[in-house]
Amino acid sequence: VVLGAAQYDGRPSPVFQSRLDHAIALFDTGVAPRLIVTGGKAVGDWTSEAAVARSYAVSHGVPGEAVLMEDRGQTTLESLRAVTGLMRERGLRSAVFVSEPSHMLRILRIAGDDGIAAFGSPTRSSPVAADPRRRIQATIHELAALGLLFVLGDTSPERQEPPAAALE
Repeated sequence: VVLGAAQYDGRPSPVFQSRLDHAIALFDTGVAPRLIVTGGKAVGDWTSEAAVARSYAVSHGVPGEAVLMEDRGQTTLESLRAVTGLMRERGLRSAVFVSEPSHMLRILRIAGDDGIAAFGSPTRSSPVAADPRRRIQATIHELAALGLLFVLGDTSPERQEPPAAALE
């Protein structure tokens, strides 16, 4: 499962491309028998991140029938909810997730809460990994998002209590 990132006029951003290249390598070595690519369409975009990812993967040798798309999610949580639903519909119970190293803990937590045996394979070639300032920003963002998950508790819709109930 490749988490979406920005696309520019039908081409993956450098961050997104590094994720896709990593996922394609996992496919090529047999670690991943299929790819699930995620990412919706931002305001003003003519295509979704998932469509760009699928096109990129196919142009790099992944058969089209081996690439599933989830193109509704605008956030990590929305994308993962849709992916885990898609996986359940197809009888898939485990997945390797590809994103930035700082993103992994939150991804694995959400997917695990949704009943998926989730394994992380972070890309290390991303421009974020090469830039200490961007790494720090990404880590702070993910720590805040992860902290929110821990405050709210289990993220699965079936088991999550409304936030107001936690304050009573």
